[in-house]
Amino acid sequence: MLLLAVLLFAGCSSQRKVEKFLNNQLQFVSEGEQFTGVLMVDISREDTLFALNKNRYFTPASNIKVFTLYAALKELPDRVPALKYMIRSDTLHVLGTGDPSALHPTLGDSTALEFLREFEHIVYYPGTLAEPAWGTGWAWDDFDRYYMADRSSLPIYGNVLQLIRTPDSLRVTPGLFKDSIAFTKTAFRRKFDSNQFYYRTSFPDTVEIPLKLTPAISLHLWKEAVGRELLTGNSFPEGTWSVLSGMPADSLYREMMTVSDNFLAEQLMLMVSASLGDSLSFAKARDHVMNTHLSHMPSPPRWVDGSGLSRYNLMTPESMVYLLVRLYKEIPEERLFSLLAKGGKKGTLEDWYTGPDGPYLFGKTGSLSNNHNLCGYLRTRSGKTVAFSFMNNHYRKPTNLVKSRMQRLLNWVRDNY
Repeated sequence: MLLLAVLLFAGCSSQRKVEKFLNNQLQFVSEGEQFTGVLMVDISREDTLFALNKNRYFTPASNIKVFTLYAALKELPDRVPALKYMIRSDTLHVLGTGDPSALHPTLGDSTALEFLREFEHIVYYPGTLAEPAWGTGWAWDDFDRYYMADRSSLPIYGNVLQLIRTPDSLRVTPGLFKDSIAFTKTAFRRKFDSNQFYYRTSFPDTVEIPLKLTPAISLHLWKEAVGRELLTGNSFPEGTWSVLSGMPADSLYREMMTVSDNFLAEQLMLMVSASLGDSLSFAKARDHVMNTHLSHMPSPPRWVDGSGLSRYNLMTPESMVYLLVRLYKEIPEERLFSLLAKGGKKGTLEDWYTGPDGPYLFGKTGSLSNNHNLCGYLRTRSGKTVAFSFMNNHYRKPTNLVKSRMQRLLNWVRDNY
């Protein structure tokens, strides 16, 4: 009993120390130069270490991808559904599931293509996307940026044009658009309403520009990649769709979370929807996850897309930490941490939260102009694991100053709790 009392006193003492320090550091920040919310919870003890504006709503930006990750982990199998199909006589009927991996610039999966090449007669049904190519509240003038590729039911090449400059040429993928590039300086990298692209020598060696997709263009790209004629179907054949298993799901999740890939996040929510029926709808996937798995979440979020591109998303530190604790309890730590960005490692935390003992912070950043957030798990030097959400909205100073303050405070918690 004496030992228990000593341990409890030590725990309470370090908890009060954290609370006092963070109160002193943040008492003026949230009142003046920006809007800040913080919640830190010791997972093993389920104790709150510190709370500031935990029930207030913030623009989460890419922190919303933690919700997308949770949805995918709960609803998708260990290998992603590459497509749905039926074989009738000598004809393969194909339905998109939203899988983004086919010839993706980074993932480069070829499962679906190799499967399609086994058939001479293929019918594709394109009308399964139940929502627009862009999410609600996306900024239209980002249409030519790599992070705002169109959502679609059967993506290919990541739905982007990739330009790679070599010493003597410019490599264009997909090659269909090699004659659609003008070498000129303009405000945008592509015409708004067509696949006319603009390139200038000041661009990085590798540039990705979203394609302007139509059903006809998507069909053409798949025809060229497969080397087969694809017909378009209107009414589904009678019967039950089979599912073609694709790449390992964790590889896709890891790419989404470590580099904060918006396209992968949006397509994952469409894949969750495809697992529930034939139509692809972010809203259907979100409503299912909220009603089935997160119905008791405190401070329910306003969740309007899978990536966090929309400023219509609203989240509280409390709801974020609730989800982080759920993830930690439901997914083995080694697997969960392997999917997240890590301090000092390649990804969005590469230049932050480094130390001689290896990664001690595993999480997800979220940035839009005038907003920067970070959530995840902090391993302290004493061996404790803290789930936290640190949200900063509506500042006008450089984001690196916000990041530096966060790093200083989180490092202090690591060393003193």
